[in-house]
Amino acid sequence: QVHLVESGGGLVQAGTSLTLNCIASGSTFSSHHMGWFRQAPVKEREFVASIRRFGGESRRYAESVKGRFAISRDNAKNVVYLQMDYLQPEDTAAYYCAADNSLHNIIGDCKAISAWGQGTQGTVSS
Repeated sequence: QVHLVESGGGLVQAGTSLTLNCIASGSTFSSHHMGWFRQAPVKEREFVASIRRFGGESRRYAESVKGRFAISRDNAKNVVYLQMDYLQPEDTAAYYCAADNSLHNIIGDCKAISAWGQGTQGTVSS
């Protein structure tokens, strides 16, 4: 079982950037597909970005963040990152890191994901 801890959230102004980090422990990090999700108040949790396990060559993004957010991973450090640029107030949410051996769960069925972090809050002021 992999254990995930997010950090890097905060309060920023619109148009600026944040970098979220997710440190994994307890299992072989490189063998897990990784994803970032977010949940705004009174809204359902939604997919933000994913990166395949091992080399991470394949990445996917929600349409709302394409061109502004970038996911990456460092298997030597057991870390997955979410670089968020040109932030807008609608990006305000709690951001969650997720890990699973099934890419389908990361990109298609988040209720089946085996490991979640506790979340980190990102707030964007206008």
